[in-house]
Amino acid sequence: MRLGYHTGYWSAGPPPGAAQAVRAADDLGLDSVWTAEAYGSDALTPLAWWGAGTRSVRLGTAIAQISARTPTAAAMAAITLDHLSGGRFVLGLGASGPQVVEGWYGQPYPRPLARTREYVDVVRQVIARERPVTYDGAFYRLPLPADEGAGLGKALRSTVHPLRTDLPIHLAAEGPRNIAMTAEIADGWLPLFYSPRMDATYRELLAEGFARRAATRSPVEGFEVVATVPVVLGDDVESAADVVRPFIALYAGGMGAKGANFHRDVLDRLGYAEACDEIQAHYLAGDRARAAAAVPTELVRDVAMVGTPDDVRAQLPAWRATAVTTVLAQADPRTLAQIAALWGESGHPDGHGERHGDGPPADPA
Repeated sequence: MRLGYHTGYWSAGPPPGAAQAVRAADDLGLDSVWTAEAYGSDALTPLAWWGAGTRSVRLGTAIAQISARTPTAAAMAAITLDHLSGGRFVLGLGASGPQVVEGWYGQPYPRPLARTREYVDVVRQVIARERPVTYDGAFYRLPLPADEGAGLGKALRSTVHPLRTDLPIHLAAEGPRNIAMTAEIADGWLPLFYSPRMDATYRELLAEGFARRAATRSPVEGFEVVATVPVVLGDDVESAADVVRPFIALYAGGMGAKGANFHRDVLDRLGYAEACDEIQAHYLAGDRARAAAAVPTELVRDVAMVGTPDDVRAQLPAWRATAVTTVLAQADPRTLAQIAALWGESGHPDGHGERHGDGPPADPA
């Protein structure tokens, strides 16, 4: 199991220490660095800016929202960043949720899985650069039909030859159908709130998608599961868990509308529906402190690694036995070297181009 670093979201400005942490991740031999976007900073600009000072660490978006840019624009950015980084870019995509998609981007949200499937089809066509791009889908049509525009649209091929025609595409997915679809059409899965307790279920869903995977897709053995996991080193479990509680409370209580919160659904499936009811009630009432306080320590420990170095060390075997191929540590940048040392005690933390784990993420049969 490899180690990466997730820079997280912005608020008043770039996360303190993020630029230094990205350089440190490269120096420490970590596998990858990933950025995020919601409805503030975008994922691509910081990755290019910070990534310019790195040499070998992979650079990924976790996630670039599909409603934020057309599939051809996403493909252009991917080709450009892959060239600039010397073949180190990973395009991580996700559908986001209805509040952001319809409220921020002004795009319709229904049928996100079908929309994602079409989006990936177009991106792959651009990157393959085998012919001018044409597509006649329910959501994306290239060129635009003559009766919907000036009638002058022309099928085009990228002027830039891609560095890699097999540039990897990873998808964020939380629901069972979305996870299976990701295994079917993508090169990797970007889960949030992964828990070792759910590993058998996730392997089954991945296997379901692998069974539908086209023979022309990349081999199942190379499929990645790149999980964002809060890793907090502290004096004890409780004080370290306190750092993670607001993050969980935000996603369980405030990310998404009541009744349409896919992040909360993941935690419900973990067995925390009652706790999430309380968290959400406090959050929607505007009491974020009480929402965070309502997050059980057991929930934190299910989806994060927290505590003293010995506490985190004790949790690592359970994570190494999962389908996860790379843990993206969401951590205080000042602790990154210490976290990397914990990984390195039982295997080098990077693994550029090789797997550190128990084989492929699921049996494709």
